[in-house]
Amino acid sequence: MTTQQETRPSAATKPVRWAADAVTALREGARLRLDYSAQSLWRLDRMIDDIRRERPPYPAVADVLRGFGAYAGEVIVRQTGAEWLSTGGEHWIRTPDGRLWDPIDEARRCFAGDGSLRLLCRDATAAANGF
Repeated sequence: MTTQQETRPSAATKPVRWAADAVTALREGARLRLDYSAQSLWRLDRMIDDIRRERPPYPAVADVLRGFGAYAGEVIVRQTGAEWLSTGGEHWIRTPDGRLWDPIDEARRCFAGDGSLRLLCRDATAAANGF
């Protein structure tokens, strides 16, 4: 029997690891459990808001945001059957309808005050399901 990780394209390797690292860090550090559900993205949006209010320099939170974005991407992948793509060091997801989404950049946009991981997931899952 193969695991989900073994059957996924190599482009998924890094984002899946970043997402898992974010889940572990939040569970251990903030005592927050993430379950790869769309509802859990509300928590990440609120966490990014809280981080932004503290006004840390972007380089200090870049890896955290990358992990949050990768987690949001994994939520979309698991809900829609999307796949991770990688080009030039950037990681995207393609939903079954052929649309491309950039959840890692969306996490950066959230930090800048102009984005939402929850809304990205809503839009990507609705598009993939033909709504």
